[in-house]
Amino acid sequence: MLMNASWLSTASAFGGATALLLTIIIARRKAHSSRLPYPPGPKPLPVIGNVLQLSATQPWLTYTAWKKIYGHLVRVRLIGMEFIVVNSEKTARALLDQRSAVYSDRPQVVHVAHKLYGIEWNTVMLPYGSKLRSHRKLYHYALRADSSLRQSEIYLRGARVLLTGLLNDPERFVTHIKGYVAAIVMGITYGYEVRSENDPYVSTVTELVEILEKGLSPEKAAIISAFPFLAHIPAWLPGGKFQREALYSKKLAQKALNEPFEFVKTEMAAGTAAQSLVSDCLKQIDEKGNHEAQEFEIKAVAATAFLAGFETSSSTLHTFILAMVLYPEVQAKAQAEIDSVIGLTRLPGFEDKPSLPYIEGILREILRWNPILPISIPHATSNEDIFEGYFIPKGACVVINVWAMSRDEEKYPDPDEFKPERHFASDGSLISDSILNDPIFGFGRRICPGRFAAESLLWAAVVSILATFRIEKAKGADGHEIDVKKQFTTGMAIHPAPFRCAFVCRSAQREKILRDT
Repeated sequence: MLMNASWLSTASAFGGATALLLTIIIARRKAHSSRLPYPPGPKPLPVIGNVLQLSATQPWLTYTAWKKIYGHLVRVRLIGMEFIVVNSEKTARALLDQRSAVYSDRPQVVHVAHKLYGIEWNTVMLPYGSKLRSHRKLYHYALRADSSLRQSEIYLRGARVLLTGLLNDPERFVTHIKGYVAAIVMGITYGYEVRSENDPYVSTVTELVEILEKGLSPEKAAIISAFPFLAHIPAWLPGGKFQREALYSKKLAQKALNEPFEFVKTEMAAGTAAQSLVSDCLKQIDEKGNHEAQEFEIKAVAATAFLAGFETSSSTLHTFILAMVLYPEVQAKAQAEIDSVIGLTRLPGFEDKPSLPYIEGILREILRWNPILPISIPHATSNEDIFEGYFIPKGACVVINVWAMSRDEEKYPDPDEFKPERHFASDGSLISDSILNDPIFGFGRRICPGRFAAESLLWAAVVSILATFRIEKAKGADGHEIDVKKQFTTGMAIHPAPFRCAFVCRSAQREKILRDT
């Protein structure tokens, strides 16, 4: 009888929540009945909306397929919540760049999910307002374009370590890539030198990112927000796996937030702190203000930089390696350009960058070919809007489908092919669009503040690897090449599925440079 009573109570609560949700949906529709039409979209089911029509693992593919039916602006309903999917870069710029006052907020549904996982302090998810502006001011101070130029030696020194790892232990190239990115991000953010593969700070962030990738899609966030009792399911009950992951995520998030920050404070007290985002910002604290609040902002900004920069940059370089294995003709053309500029006796530096336009083309194509964030972090409307005769409601979750933008066949013919040439004009010059304007870095007032550092980090690694190694398919015990396929994982951020390859040093002189390092 107790089990039956408990079941009836739960069912009654669920039924009541569903009825309330249905009432809200109907009321909203009635309130809107006299206005302009919503953007077109697939017909939803009662209450649950379009949930069952979406790919659970690759929603960007569903949204892209809907683009062919409904256009560049698609209305989707998930558990009574309004989603507006933006499928073209032109439309994204018209809304997020030109109407940034309306489209710079974040959805409450996603904030709820981030709080569940313990990263509500994350700059990326802050609502638009004074706190976000304060965070971005700190980023601008420490990560502006000229800061990246000053830090060029950090990137090149890290690239030399990466090359040495690839030379001595090529089978573990993914580990070396992650080590390179971690060293750069930790150096810039905390002035911290990563000394081992199992560095505790890096291990914490690696674990945290893996959990967040699985649990924080906007579609999952909508379900948690619509049925908040799901967030209170005991971790020990069947179906409580995500709750267990969320509890562990909170512990990791606190470690990522506090421990590297305390390292910097200790170093500063001892007078041995290296220049970094955190040390620079701590020196600028207003002693008349709330010291604790200012420190927390710096702490949150730094932890966000590490979280955001580590996985995205690692995945991008992993994708670069895959592209070079699959497109050896692109690799050969890039290496011919490098050799013509610097010869075979030295390694490239940032002073060579203007003379290496094909490397720039490769970087742009890496970001486009398989965008590591197929769907950007969603925006939200802070007010109602009308665009091209369609009504967009206040509080709508605005999903930026970067995948669809990368597959725009008018701009990118044969979009699944890796072709750096597509980024050049007929006269051989690069098309004016900068890599910093790529949709992967976001739009409007939410554009990635670390994009200058990311560009330098990626360029240093790509040009150094291409100058030093020929990247080929690995050979099995039978002497035959091991096939490599273009396969990617799923989740909020995607990266290549595991594959094997070989790194063959192209120059005895460069090998000597690495061995002497």
